[in-house]
Amino acid sequence: MCDVSGGGCGADSEPPRRRRAPGHSHPRTCMKCRQGTAVLVIRVGDPFCRGCFREYFVHKFRAMLGKNRVIFPGEKVLLALSGGSASSAMVRQVQEGLSREAAKRLRFVPGLVYVEEGAVRRQSLEQREQTLAHMETLLQATGFPYHLIHLEEALELPPSILQPGPEQSGKSGPSGPSYKAAVDSFIQQKRQEGVDRDSATSLPGHPTQDMPVGPPGTHRLPDAAQTQELLRIFEAVETSTAREELLQMLRTHLILQTARSRGYSKVMTGESCTRVAIKLLTNLSLGRGAFLAVDTGFTDKRHGDVMVVRPMRDYTAKEIAFYNHFFNVPTVIVPPLFTKRREKPSIHHLTERFLLGLQEDFPSTISTVYRTGEKLSPDPAKASSESQRCLLCLCGLDIEGEEELALEPTLIWDEPELVENGCCQQGAERKAAYIPLLCYSCRLTFKELGPLTTLPPYVRAEAQRRIHSVSVPCSAEMEQQKEMKGLGTVGDTDPHTSVAVLGQVPLPLFPPGAEKASMPH
Repeated sequence: MCDVSGGGCGADSEPPRRRRAPGHSHPRTCMKCRQGTAVLVIRVGDPFCRGCFREYFVHKFRAMLGKNRVIFPGEKVLLALSGGSASSAMVRQVQEGLSREAAKRLRFVPGLVYVEEGAVRRQSLEQREQTLAHMETLLQATGFPYHLIHLEEALELPPSILQPGPEQSGKSGPSGPSYKAAVDSFIQQKRQEGVDRDSATSLPGHPTQDMPVGPPGTHRLPDAAQTQELLRIFEAVETSTAREELLQMLRTHLILQTARSRGYSKVMTGESCTRVAIKLLTNLSLGRGAFLAVDTGFTDKRHGDVMVVRPMRDYTAKEIAFYNHFFNVPTVIVPPLFTKRREKPSIHHLTERFLLGLQEDFPSTISTVYRTGEKLSPDPAKASSESQRCLLCLCGLDIEGEEELALEPTLIWDEPELVENGCCQQGAERKAAYIPLLCYSCRLTFKELGPLTTLPPYVRAEAQRRIHSVSVPCSAEMEQQKEMKGLGTVGDTDPHTSVAVLGQVPLPLFPPGAEKASMPH
């Protein structure tokens, strides 16, 4: 029977949608100055005129940096520019903050970096050269030192990029005496150099070694062999989700290497509030729930000597789009990452489509997800030692005490060379060894890459170093060690209690609760 009260058979089958308030026919007044005519409505009931919106936008950026106090006066900060709307707006905020007209000028020394990714975005050589020339024109217009790097350069990265650097002493505190001492030291240093207080807060001179060499357009594209090698690595990945993660990993490592080699202690990225909310749910779907605080928080300290800062995470995509439109902030549009025929969309795109669809009907969706992520703690992502650190994301291996995640061994890459070149004596019985290298999320994401030969060279080199740092004894040596520890003979040992010796510290080869049937062969 049809429900007459519900509208009967003629009722609309679509789910009920939230009705929007009808637009006003007359111009609205700015909520801040109460005088100017509003040109946009950021949220319901928040109309802004052009001037007040600019003040609101600038104040939010300054307040984010001032509240956290992680960037010290005189520090070199590398701004990661992708050409998108958020990173372009971030560069404009830094430009205005360093100008003499600013009320409270910024005191750090900025630099720019752009990673050219045309090879994996299926751009032709002519398109890549045009994009590169356009970006170089925009970079030169800022007046900051800049660095143009290609994604192919990731094939030449050193293995040390996968190792956290030493943290800088005296600048680890987020606020308090350390920041105040840095400000006092900066002012005294400028006074000793004969510069007054006003000029001390202006943009300091840039070292010549950071400036690009040659006029615009002289940057050559990488060799065809390097491009083919990079495409081979990406084509080896079966899913678009893993391809997105691989691109993000290579981009992050290139920016980190640029910061270390050029002496930058901070890196600013342009993730907006909308992008942070999408990334939060995406990483949650990828099994990175323990690492959400470092993946989406204001600061990311996993690299040790270089801290990643996200000062645009309080801005929505709508605010950034209006700011760029009103104040003529130039942007560069690049094509998306290539996809294979009949390939399903990545989790990144599905999550973005889902959240933006909800945002249209429920305007508080993005902000709710974003505020929820702010309550997370970065402690679960910390690693106590190198053996407990993921090779790719540098977060802690999330396998200890997680019986529900240990149904499949979270230990990958059975490396035959480890046994062949290890401490096993010739003619002795050899046993395969499984060394924990990747966290649960990275193992699931990059499982399509298979053996080490399909990974970038610097990842292979670091994996080999980590693997060969573990001394794998032959069966006779293992029997002697177990007899000394009262563990019985090798043949009577349960695989769940097998150990590999790292120095003198025994490490479990398989997590507790791992099933024998799921052990790799």
